[in-house]
Amino acid sequence: MNRRTLLAAAAAASLPTTLRAQPAAALRMAVSAQPANLDPQYYTLTPSNMVAAHMFEALVARDPAGRLNPGLAQSWRLLDPETWEFTLRDVTFHDGTKLHAEDVAYTLARIPGLTSPGSFAVYLKGIKRLEITGPQTFRIHTGSPYPLLLADLAQLFILPRSLGAPASADFNTGQAAIGTGPFRFVAYKPGAELTLTKNPTYWGTPPIWGRIDYRIVSNSAGRVAALLSGDVDLIDNVPTTDAARLRTDPRVAIAECPSLRLIYIGLDTYRTTPLPDLTGPNNEPLTRNPLQDPKVREALSIAINREAIVARTMEGAATAAGQFMPKGAFAYVPDLTPPPYDPARARALLTEAGYPNGFHLVLNGPTDRYVNDAQIIQVIAQQWARIGVKTGVNALPMASLVARLSRNDVSAFLLGWSNPGGEPSASLRSILGSPDPARNTGMSNYGRYANPELDRLTSEALQTLDDAKREALMQDAMRQAMQATAIIPLHMQQNVWATRKGLTYVPRIDEQTRAVEARPA
Repeated sequence: MNRRTLLAAAAAASLPTTLRAQPAAALRMAVSAQPANLDPQYYTLTPSNMVAAHMFEALVARDPAGRLNPGLAQSWRLLDPETWEFTLRDVTFHDGTKLHAEDVAYTLARIPGLTSPGSFAVYLKGIKRLEITGPQTFRIHTGSPYPLLLADLAQLFILPRSLGAPASADFNTGQAAIGTGPFRFVAYKPGAELTLTKNPTYWGTPPIWGRIDYRIVSNSAGRVAALLSGDVDLIDNVPTTDAARLRTDPRVAIAECPSLRLIYIGLDTYRTTPLPDLTGPNNEPLTRNPLQDPKVREALSIAINREAIVARTMEGAATAAGQFMPKGAFAYVPDLTPPPYDPARARALLTEAGYPNGFHLVLNGPTDRYVNDAQIIQVIAQQWARIGVKTGVNALPMASLVARLSRNDVSAFLLGWSNPGGEPSASLRSILGSPDPARNTGMSNYGRYANPELDRLTSEALQTLDDAKREALMQDAMRQAMQATAIIPLHMQQNVWATRKGLTYVPRIDEQTRAVEARPA
């Protein structure tokens, strides 16, 4: 190394207040949550979906505002109320093979064969049959009018039929990570880092980044420190404790937008006995499940001070909620306001339900998935304790929580759910729908709540082309679920990203962090 190089390096090291600019050839990202798997059809989890979106594509795309646009399907038309015709782009996969209509058929057929904690099969509900009419054309028959087909197809990444039988193991090694997206797989260390490189044959706008270093940094302080030190260029899930400070830091640019993600508490309304994490007031076994009683569920709901959580725990970066959709969204129900905080009534409801001395409960939740998730479950545990429900907290990594949820091994849990389609159809089917694999409903309904009337309203809505009538049906279905306290809604998150100075980021309403949305200012 010559003297000039040494002096330049020393000068750069002596500038702690400046985030050193990096060449546009590489983007270093630090995200808060790791994907469950690189298989884009394994689990309907946002961290998995946003990783997949770098390598894979759907027939229909969504822009940052959530609007639908042509993706791998360059066009479509409705031939009759039950038949859609699609034309594919002239596109090649990363391995050089051409996209064919048979790849679409393979993709849709593969999904039901996967064992998943949250299956993408919920997005196949409206598809009765796929008919290949040419190498680049096919028709989807819905069997009845189905207005949400395009929104559902936007959730399904297309894979090459050469992958063969359903399997997930090879994706994490890169062997099966073959898509059509703007970036290609290079290497992956689960829980640590994914390296991607620019796809030189990408059909769309060429990526400006030659390489992506996609790092998983679950610790919020660690992400902020990495950004301020110049170790990364972009972070997501900016912690509320740092957001105000970073907004005034000249080394940093903030991007934010409202979220469609509801943070909620789920309860086991299905099981009778024995119950995991749930015992009587003296830790004795229970002969019945108190969570099956609507009065108990309502008591737990109104014992939560949502406004205090929004103001203090979330530091204003959220909005208290009483349903799955935010105000102004399609199918928002005006009379489903956030339940008022009323601990006195909550105690009275417990007494009416036969639990004057409360019971013991463990509230499970993630430590590395949602903004301030671990703090939120601690606050709720304290608030429940005030009405006699002695609540322990089990905060664990999201991957461990999902494993327990998949085994039906919890009685109360904190999760989040986003409706990226801009209407509550996904939550009505997947979270609130009665668990029924044959109908592809209840795929993420870990509390196993079931309501035949809600299912009927949802099913009718999904076959109603008239927007006003469909909205009214969805509102009725949501009203049924919330009035029964099928889940306990808490708040809608605010999405916040931060970049080093010299970069801009286009915030996405679906809260996904994608390299293509970052660009030099």
